[in-house]
Formats: sequence, structure tokens, C-alpha cells
Amino acid sequence: MTTTIIGFPRIGEHRELKFATQKYFKHQITADELNATAATLRQQNWRAIQDAGIDQIPSGDFSFFDTTLDTAFLLNIVPRRYRELGLSPLDEYFALARGYQGAAGDVKALPMKKWFNTNYHYLVPEFDQDTNVQLVGNKLFDEFKEAQALGITTRPTLVGPYTLLRLARFVDGRRPADFVTSLTNAYREILGRLNDLGAQWVQIDEPALVYDQTDADRAIFTDLYQGILAGKGNLKVLLQTYFGDVRDSATTLYALDFDGIGLDLVEGATNLDVLREHPFPDDKTLFAGVINGKNIWKANYTDTLKVLGQATSNTTAPVVLTTSCSLLHVPYTLANETKLPEQEKQYLAFAAEKLTELHELD
Repeated sequence: MTTTIIGFPRIGEHRELKFATQKYFKHQITADELNATAATLRQQNWRAIQDAGIDQIPSGDFSFFDTTLDTAFLLNIVPRRYRELGLSPLDEYFALARGYQGAAGDVKALPMKKWFNTNYHYLVPEFDQDTNVQLVGNKLFDEFKEAQALGITTRPTLVGPYTLLRLARFVDGRRPADFVTSLTNAYREILGRLNDLGAQWVQIDEPALVYDQTDADRAIFTDLYQGILAGKGNLKVLLQTYFGDVRDSATTLYALDFDGIGLDLVEGATNLDVLREHPFPDDKTLFAGVINGKNIWKANYTDTLKVLGQATSNTTAPVVLTTSCSLLHVPYTLANETKLPEQEKQYLAFAAEKLTELHELD
């Protein structure tokens, strides 16, 4: 088996990103200096993951705010009131996230909502009559090339179109179905560009699949991905879920041309029942989320291996060990917890330590 993770903390080992963005907002550093700090943090993360022996390393999981906003920004899902400010791309992004009051105008930030059942929040994308979905951003591709320059071929990751539609706000009488074609075309273009850059895998996050699914929901999902996957070329596509199970959509996922499917086997323990009732296809790769990405406790290897055995008992598919969700939700490393007694630290595992757990389980 091989190993990977869904995502890694972007705040920095010593909260460097928080301090840098605060300085930028106070006009104490320039955009170039902020971007330089961000690039350093990305490179440190990739190196840390590589040094821990993890086989597949994600990119695109770094964000100044959240990856839902990043994906919306990538796809030109920016309401007119922000575009009319005439700001730089970076400041327009921050206007969506924080609001803007200045010489160019006065706008509120997009509303925030809880990211599923976590204490993390995301910016709610807004679709209206002026929304023109198209690929306009370069962040995903630039970060892939950034890692390439270090000799690391990463797995680019972004929020999927179905989750964008499920989490978004629709105004002016717009409906999710109005944007299926344009989103399909944009994601196909993303896959084509990543293919041309030499990517081997791309991770598309669809956590909204753990919600209850109706026939209409499954129809929209199928319409999206039949078109998107038809344009993947040599690129392998990982459909990643987390924060629950896929009991309502497993057979739909199996029927589509995904190369890998990521399942949460911690919070989504019912996925074990799903896999017994609907054995995982032998021609896809199972990304088994067996390391808890949301809590700070060490894994019990005996229990973890038992879950893994149950998940793989009815399939001969290749298996990749991974986390149940992004490690964004836990602190960076125990190494800096110098005031914690050793008898307490022995029970803990933060993001860096969870990398070690994955490597030891492999």
C-alpha cells in the first residue's frame, strides 16, 4: 500500500500565515512579501510531508482563507459588486473574504457558514444572473509548478462542482441546474491544463456527498461528472469525500469513470456497511481514510488495521492509506508543545505526527 493525506495545515508551524496577513491588512508589508511568505509555507509543507515518507503529496490545499473561496475565485464566481471595485486580484479576493471599505467603494464580505460539522468556516459562493463561470485563475496551476520546481509532483486538489452548488447561495432566480454546463466545461479545462503540465492525479473534493441525496441530486452529480471525466485524458481523478458516509451515492460513484474514491472510515463508519453491501470496484483505487484528521489523539493501530481489513475484505482494488479529512483541523506539530507533560504528550498526535502514523501503518 501507499500513503497520502487530503490536506495539511497552512497556518505555518509558528502561525506565520496569520501574522503575515495581519501585517498586510495593516499595510505593513507588500503583496509581494505576503506572497513570498505563502510560498515559503507551501514549500515547507511539501518538504515535511515528503520527509515523513508520504507517497502522494497534495497541492492546492494552501489558502489565505478557505479552498471553497479559492475554487470560486478560480472559476470567476465573483459577484459584480466586488469586480466593480477595480482592485488587484489579491485585494479583490480579500474583499470577498473580509469586505472592503476604501476609496474604491464599500462592500460587505460574503457570508460565512460552518464547514460541515467542524469549527472551521467557509465563504458562501454566490451565483446570480451575472455569474459567468469560466476558468480565469492560475493559483492551482502555479502551485503545482512551484512544487515541480522542487522536484515534487503533487496531486492538485480543489473543491468539486457538486459541493460548490450544494453550499452556494442562489439569487435572482438562479438555480443549480443553470450552471451545470458551464461548470462542466470549466472543470474539463482544469483537467486538460493539469494533464498538459504533467500531473498524474487530481483530487476533487465532494464532501456534500455525505448529505442525504435525492434522485435529483444524483442526477445533477452524474450530469456534471459524465462531462468532466470525458475530458480527463491521461490524468487520474480522485473523488474525495469526508465527514460522513456515501450510503446514498456509492453505486453512482462506482458507475462513473473515477480512478480513485476517497472514503472517510472514521466519521463515516457506515461506509464499512456500504462496502459490505456494495463491494468496492476492483478497477478503481480505494483511498481509505483511516487516520482521524479532526482529533488530536494517537491512533490505536490495532483498531485502525481492523477497520482497514473490514474495508478491503471484499475487494482486490489497490488501496492508499489516507486521513479521514484534511489535517487542517488539528495543530501543526507536538514538537512545539514544550509545556505539556510527557505523560500527556504520549497520547497525542497533531498533523506532523499523523504523517508518521500513516507511514508506520503502510
